[in-house]
Amino acid sequence: MKPFGIGLLVTLAIGLFVAPLASDAQPPTPVARIGRLSSGHPPLGLDANSEAIRQGLRDLGWIEGQNIAIEHRFAEERVERLPALAAELGQLPVHVIFAIGSAAIRAAQLATHTIPIVRLVGGDPVGSGLITSVTRPGGI
Repeated sequence: MKPFGIGLLVTLAIGLFVAPLASDAQPPTPVARIGRLSSGHPPLGLDANSEAIRQGLRDLGWIEGQNIAIEHRFAEERVERLPALAAELGQLPVHVIFAIGSAAIRAAQLATHTIPIVRLVGGDPVGSGLITSVTRPGGI
């Protein structure tokens, strides 16, 4: 998927999960927290996917450092670290977890049953057993 497509998907997902936090009647604005979980390394510079996500958020009025915080967790190619990193995100707590790759998705699924998980990359989710159905991914 091209970075623009990922950004649009992420923007829509965030809008669904953090929109209830926005309130005109209550200053100061609460800070929405997003978790990003990846088995890879932190990008060395500006990467297209991260910038697409940030731009989509800005378009909706969510500014990192003002009313939204992104908690990044990278396993640095040590997949065995993912369960602890996912549990850490669940304890913060975050409002949504963006999991990048199948191993990160599985770790996030094991760490929480209450925090929505957005799958950014990861092949066939039904065939790999990550979800039971596309129409009802949570199985409810």
